[in-house]
Amino acid sequence: MEILSNHSAPCCLHVTSRQQFSDRRRKHKFDHSVMRSQVWLPSSFHFNSHNSPRKFVPIRALKADEGVIDATETLDNLTKRRGPVSTPKVIIPGLPNDSNGDITAPVSTGQWEWKPKFNIHYERSGSKNTNAPQVLFLPGFGVGSFHYEKQLKDLGQDYGVWAIDFLGQGMSLAHEDPTRKQQQDDSQVDDPFWGFGDETEPWADNLVYSIDLWQEQVAYFIQEVIKEPIYIVGNSLGGYVALYFAACNPHLVKGVTLLNATPFWGFFPNPERNPRLSEIFPSAGTFPLPLRVRKIIEIVWKKIRDPSSIREILKQVYADHSTNVDKVFTRILEITKHPAALASFASIMLAPQGKMSFGEALSRCKAQDVPICLMYGKEDPWVRPVWGLQVKKQLPEAPYYQISPAGHCPHDEVPEVVNYLLRGWIKNLESKGFVALPLVDESGRFDVAKNLEYMRDGKKRSVKVQFYGSETSVWSRLTSYFNSRFQDVNIKFM
Repeated sequence: MEILSNHSAPCCLHVTSRQQFSDRRRKHKFDHSVMRSQVWLPSSFHFNSHNSPRKFVPIRALKADEGVIDATETLDNLTKRRGPVSTPKVIIPGLPNDSNGDITAPVSTGQWEWKPKFNIHYERSGSKNTNAPQVLFLPGFGVGSFHYEKQLKDLGQDYGVWAIDFLGQGMSLAHEDPTRKQQQDDSQVDDPFWGFGDETEPWADNLVYSIDLWQEQVAYFIQEVIKEPIYIVGNSLGGYVALYFAACNPHLVKGVTLLNATPFWGFFPNPERNPRLSEIFPSAGTFPLPLRVRKIIEIVWKKIRDPSSIREILKQVYADHSTNVDKVFTRILEITKHPAALASFASIMLAPQGKMSFGEALSRCKAQDVPICLMYGKEDPWVRPVWGLQVKKQLPEAPYYQISPAGHCPHDEVPEVVNYLLRGWIKNLESKGFVALPLVDESGRFDVAKNLEYMRDGKKRSVKVQFYGSETSVWSRLTSYFNSRFQDVNIKFM
């Protein structure tokens, strides 16, 4: 396979032939359509004598077929308008604990050289069942694969689980200075920061740590390392990348889960979308970075890398302050000490916006029938649930789970709940709708609240999950359909 030499390729360029995955893709399509004539029903239930329905939804999945929520309303307003929602208790499993002798999936680490000098760090765990679905986790900004340790150890018992570090972040930082400096006298002190030299090294030509680079990185990783279509899960920035990747490579995706996904990324215009406007700005995040940029970014960097600042940020994004974030804090602090960290941060901040916006990626996924699941921590101070509602409005069939208390990183704060919901959603898709979605209410209410209880460190914990499904239950749709059909029959005999 020929590797692209720069990062300016079209975002939807398939970097390997579709034939490589044609068998799997055909099987994937078959899995979602083979039983339509027997167990699938039309979503609208409007028939005529000449045409068959165009859109099908599995009977069990119809119980959770989402209704469109008005963008001007909040979830709380909807609940108040429709009356109080009962909150029955649901007992879910806790996380397996190594210290208690529980069996957890062993986690291994790896390095994959994507291109010369481009080493990608990843972690993986997995079921010995070769037919088990593969799940790939994408991290948020400033963290890495280590943020998914709780998913790797738990979900790895049932699935093949992967987590990667984006280039320029985590442990996928450059191992060499992407720039070189002109020779100076022997008295010169070595610069502790890379990336601000006089010339760019050949391997770093056109390198910029952008969302387009990351989605391309994900595509190559799936094709060359995982080697089969996957379920992809992304938190924050990782959610945007996951959606962007799925829009460009639907043949490699079985489903996308967004965990408080950020709906925007990048401060500066994309040169392909706005060529004239982009020319105004002196840098697009490529190397070498201008010295005047370094002077400004160093001031910001000094504040960001301060341990007290890191702890304050973690305090903001975790709603439950009793959550142990010591490991996350330590790993983030280690990353900031790498000589490539400052220049990587500068490149990310100066990188242009993606060639495809979040909304455009969402539209493409909808047009290509990519299944999407939404899980949002209610107490997120950055990506508030209203952003999830916008996705829900555009994709009314997408399951929407609002978790409280939970902040910006629900997978780390309430992993028991996220893992439970992920398992249920994957089972629903893998079974082609025979297994109902998690928390689907048999009464057909479209807004259902349940308290999920689990054990952690010997203590009972409870989290409220609000699930938003269809305003009309499957049974009322069936009744309406059959009543209309019987009415047509009566008219004919009259």
